[in-house]
Amino acid sequence: MKNLNRILTTSLSIGASTTFAALAPRASSLPTVATKGNAFYAGNNRFYIRGVDYQPGGSSQIADPIADSAGCARDIKEFTKLGINTVRVYSVDNTANHDSCMNALAAAGIYLVLDVNNPSFSLNRDDPGPSYNDVYLQSVFATIDAFANYTNTLAFFSGNEVINSTTPSTNAAPYVKAVTRDMRQYIKNRGYRAIPVGYSAADVEQNRYDLAQYMNCGTDDERSDFFAFNDYSWCDPSTYPTSGWSQKVALFGNYSIPIFLSEYGCNKGGARHFEEVAALYNSEMTGVYSGGLVYEYSQETSMYGLVTISGSSVSELPDFGSLQKALSGTQPPSGDGGAKSSGSASTCPPASSNWLVSNDNLPAIPDKAKQYMTKGAGKGPGLEVNGPGSQNAGSASTGTATPGSGSASVTASGPSSTSSKKGAAGALQAPIQLGSIVSIMVVIFSSFVGAMIVL
Repeated sequence: MKNLNRILTTSLSIGASTTFAALAPRASSLPTVATKGNAFYAGNNRFYIRGVDYQPGGSSQIADPIADSAGCARDIKEFTKLGINTVRVYSVDNTANHDSCMNALAAAGIYLVLDVNNPSFSLNRDDPGPSYNDVYLQSVFATIDAFANYTNTLAFFSGNEVINSTTPSTNAAPYVKAVTRDMRQYIKNRGYRAIPVGYSAADVEQNRYDLAQYMNCGTDDERSDFFAFNDYSWCDPSTYPTSGWSQKVALFGNYSIPIFLSEYGCNKGGARHFEEVAALYNSEMTGVYSGGLVYEYSQETSMYGLVTISGSSVSELPDFGSLQKALSGTQPPSGDGGAKSSGSASTCPPASSNWLVSNDNLPAIPDKAKQYMTKGAGKGPGLEVNGPGSQNAGSASTGTATPGSGSASVTASGPSSTSSKKGAAGALQAPIQLGSIVSIMVVIFSSFVGAMIVL
């Protein structure tokens, strides 16, 4: 019987570890963040994004800061001094290991908002149809796989400023919305928790509101979980009315999903004092907005940096102290901050001289990309900085989607939190699929029969 017990124990251990390898949680001790009505919540507590945009090297030196353990540890010290709870990263390597940085961020109480695109794998605003293909979506889905099991992954961006100030770029909106739909469906079909997915828009006056309405109209599977935009309209010295922020809050007053600023911090006047922070986390805005992300952490060619980085050392610039002071002196209101707990979908905007989309028809997911919904994306392509990328690769969509076709066949797990301090082992538990249970039972039965023959 000792042999039998040893065989059963060993077989069960091997079988279970193999079966659950893909479902293993990765990080962290932070509660997951979910949407409810027009706000974010961590458990039962209203969550406000108080963060910075984080991409050392900028667009000229594309690298994955979350895969750089030493750089991450270096910068977390500064994040802690600033008093932030969120960083936004624009490009990552979906083949790299991110455990060290994501766990360190979680230990510091910091969440990640992640763009799933990079310069090589993204939509082409000038010719979006061919770029919406299976090769592109495989990279998008692989990025989701790489970060979905970290509980401090707050949200995913399906795109950033694809629609800009040129009217023809609005023709790309259906493709951005299709990617958002596909990401939400993939998350649900793969059994991940309901990680919010939305879009980061340019602050273009002539189409900003139309785009916001468009991303929140149609069937539930087509709608975004949130809407964000990059806003540099408050330039110190200014005021809540003078900056135009009060008008925007009034305009979005009945918007039914969360809104936040994915970039803010005008630098036209030189040194920034971040006077807008006091307004952003005041009750005059918190009923509509859920905070924002200051552009940007490191000094790059655009001169928006809070610090300069040289190897392992960091030097704080004057803007760092100004933001630190502004954040420490401003706390969000207690309770729900005036948030709405429910709301209805927006009405799709009509076509106009500034908005060329005439209906809510979306492209169907490319046929070759459908397999990822059931089989998973597999290994991603990485950053491929000098590679061919995806815009002219793969098979594009060949038809129009039926409303509701983006609904998932598996329901994503709900929001969850944990008080565990065990790092990677302390994360959200992944769902157990029926197939996994069957596999384990087969292993046990086979081991038992083999043991009986030996005996």
